[in-house]
Formats: sequence, structure tokens, C-alpha cells
Amino acid sequence: MKYPIGIQTFKKIRKDNFIYVDKTELIYKLAHESQYLFLSRPRRFGKSLLLSTLESYFKGEKELFKGLAIEKLETEWIQRPVLHFDMSTAKHKSVSELGEELGIKLSEYEKLYGKEEEEKLPNQRLAGLIKRAYQQTGQQVVVLIDEYDAPLLDVAYNQEVFEELRYTMRNFYSPLKACDPYLHFVFLTGITKFSQLSIFSELNNIRNVSMLPKYAAICGITEDELKTVFAEDIEEMAANLSISTESVFKELKHNYDGYHFSEISPDIYNPFSLLNAFADRKVDAYWFASGTPTYLIEMLNKFNVSPEEIDNQEATADYFDAPMHTMTSIMPLLYQSGYITIKDYEPITGLYTLSIPNNEVRIGLMKNLLNNYVKQPQIASTTVAKLYTKLLKDDLDEFFNLLKTFLGTVPYTENTQYEGHYQSLFYVIFSLLGQYVDIEIRTPQGRVDMVLRTTTRLYLIEFKIDASSEKALQQIDLKQYPERFALAGLPITKVGVNFSSKTKNIESWEITNK
Repeated sequence: MKYPIGIQTFKKIRKDNFIYVDKTELIYKLAHESQYLFLSRPRRFGKSLLLSTLESYFKGEKELFKGLAIEKLETEWIQRPVLHFDMSTAKHKSVSELGEELGIKLSEYEKLYGKEEEEKLPNQRLAGLIKRAYQQTGQQVVVLIDEYDAPLLDVAYNQEVFEELRYTMRNFYSPLKACDPYLHFVFLTGITKFSQLSIFSELNNIRNVSMLPKYAAICGITEDELKTVFAEDIEEMAANLSISTESVFKELKHNYDGYHFSEISPDIYNPFSLLNAFADRKVDAYWFASGTPTYLIEMLNKFNVSPEEIDNQEATADYFDAPMHTMTSIMPLLYQSGYITIKDYEPITGLYTLSIPNNEVRIGLMKNLLNNYVKQPQIASTTVAKLYTKLLKDDLDEFFNLLKTFLGTVPYTENTQYEGHYQSLFYVIFSLLGQYVDIEIRTPQGRVDMVLRTTTRLYLIEFKIDASSEKALQQIDLKQYPERFALAGLPITKVGVNFSSKTKNIESWEITNK
């Protein structure tokens, strides 16, 4: 099996016999949805391949679609002129550099359709291209713009530069309104909704299909597609790992599944991670490692978001389209970038629940956030692995002895005077151990600082600073926390932990089984 890892050209995938998950029925519907469309999806989710497929379709390249769903749907295969612009190459540009980049993109099509001498500015040249392509072919033009907002995203918080670049992009896209009679289909992809960047102020009829249930699976791989298209790959992976196909499926689901892009959506798997996992015949962190989240981590710190606050957030629909350059919360960026996704929807209130999609993203985030707490992350990673073995054996005394050594790498900060600092640190560590963990769980009598659930046991953990572990344990008894978790069906262990503000470390711990 040939996997199209890093290949985003539909023609190449089809001609060179790479595996292709047939999305053409949805693509056909999309092409007949409306004249102007916008779709938002995270990076490496197949947006570029989607646009490339649309390009081949509108060019009438029928032979590439042989055996696919669209072959039975399309009867005309009209050859239309297509202008396809990939704006991801225009990142990290100054205003002058951006102008030059746009000029290069336009010149490629001017070799086909010509250029008038008076056309100097990018918008003039684009308008001229559209009109001449229409006149020369007798067919309305298709314009495809991939990552339309890419030049603006990395300067969203530099207002002066942002405004300069936004003006340049707004000027470039302006012909899309004036050239309406010459246009058949305009499709944009990106992260931020177009209206939030005020780029298309005149073009107010773009239809945002990002959260429509009927297009929820247009990018990514559904569970049905995984079980059918990749059935042989799952078997080969199972043989390579010497485990059952059921175990392989569970691992793939745990690590790469969990995305939903509408209130009614099938489970969507990360396509980039899946293809890499099948190619390597192992489960690893592919998507997260493919893009260093430095910017994301900086924004988490800027908005003072603690690790445990990322999961289980509630939001209304307008929250998803918050402007990048004026947002007051990190959560829209986390959603748009694919670090959290829709997990639930309540139609009566219109509230969405947003959470981290899967284990790959959770572990990747927590590994990067661990750097906020420890001086030597490489030592921390080794310690986390050792902590995992102690937890599996339910050897909590050795677990806390090892953890005490580990906390010796924690840098001195003012936050260490607060229980919340250690609560966040424990949250990161337990998340890295691959266990369910939550904080501030409500009970009839109050809250429990932290709940850790393994496959065999439930741990209720209470923190104190400069008090005693006995007092922390008594608080669990006093508030009758175990009653809240009786339905979990697991044996319960209560843990009281006391930290010293002087040593910045664990002072003592008390453990008792219910």
C-alpha cells in the first residue's frame, strides 16, 4: 500500500496509485452548494488535497475520477479555467515581500491568459486574469484559495503590521466581488472565519460550511472509512506488533480519533497521523510533532491558562469565530487549530462542550506544558515513565518518593505558594501517564482537589501547603468525598499530600484505602 504522506496533489495520488479515501460524493455536493464557500479545518487535515481535487474536477479531468463516487454523479465534465492560490507560502512576510509573493502567483497564470500593461497592482492583475480567462475559454472561472488567512495569523497580535498586511490582502481579494459575472465558483479555506478579519467587507455572500453536519466528514477519516479502506493495513499492523486487530483499532481510536466539526458528526480520525502510523506500523505522535506549537504555548501563557482549564469548556456558536487579533480567550485559537474539538452539544441551550480530542494531542500538549514546571524536561520524561510503572503496581509510597525527587527540578516561582500550582503540575503529570484525571470535582459537601482514575482504582487526592497530610486526608473523610464516587465501581484510595512552601516540595503524604 502506498500512503500519500505529504502529497497534496490529487492528480499525483491517482496517477501514482497512492491510497485515496473517496470523498468525491461530498465534493460534488460542495461544488453545487453555492457560488462562494468557506471551510475551516486544522492543519494537515486534507484541506489542500480537497482544493486540488476540486481543481481537477473543475478542469474536467474525468480520467482521474474513474471508479470514484463522483463518476456516477457528474455527466457533463465541463472544462473550466481554474485559478488556484496557495497562501501558505505567504507566511512571515513583510508588506513588500507579500506583494512580491502575490506577484509571483499571478505571473504563473498570466503566462496562460496574458497581462495588460496598465495592470500594476495585484488586485488589477487578478481582475484582468479572471476576465481574460473567461473571454478566452467561454467558461466562467473557478477561484480556489488555500489558507487565505495564512499571511495574517502569525502577526495577529502586532496590530500595526497586522493592519498593513490586512490591507494588502483585502486589496488582493477585492476583485472577487467586482468579477462576479465571470465567476462560477469561489472556495476558500483557512482557520479564521473571513468576516472576522474584515478582508471581504464587500463580499458578504460567502457561505461558511465549516460546521454544517453534511460536510463534517469532508476532511479527515471516519471510523467507517478506517474499517473498510484500511482493513488490510490494520491486520498488517497487528501482525507487526503481535497484537490483535481489535487492540490495534483501540489504539488508533485512543490516539487519533475524537474530532467533531459540527453538532451532528461522525467520529473523525486525524488523517496525517493515521497514514504515518500505517506507514511505520506503529502508534506514535505524528500530527503534534509535525508542527512545533511554540506560538500556542506562548498564547497559553499569555492568557494565563492552566493545563486543567483546557478540557471541558462550554461555548456558544459565535465563540468559534472569535477574531484572532482581538480575542480575549485562548479557546477559539485552540479550537480552530485542532487542539480542542466538539465533544457534545445541547440544543436547548445552544451550548457546545469542547475538549481535547485524543491521547496524541493531550500528551503532546502536556509534554510542552511540562516545560513550565521543570528545569530539565529530559529528566522529567524519564521520571514520568518510571512513575507510570509505580502507578500500575499501585505502589503509591514509591510513587511519591519518586515524585519528590522529580519535584526537585521544579523552578522557584511565586506560584509555588499556592495549591493551584501543584494541582496543575499533578494534572500534567497524571495526564502524561495516560490516565483519566480531573480537578475540583463537585460533591454534595464540596470539592475534591483531584480525581485520578486508572483501570483498576480510583484515587481521591487532597492538597495542603504548610499544614499536614493527615489534615488533607481528614478533609476527604470530613466531606465524605468517597460517597460521590461510589458508582464508579472501583476500589477507592484516599491520598492526602502536604507541600512545604520552604522546600517547594512534598513534605509528607498519607494513603488509606476505603
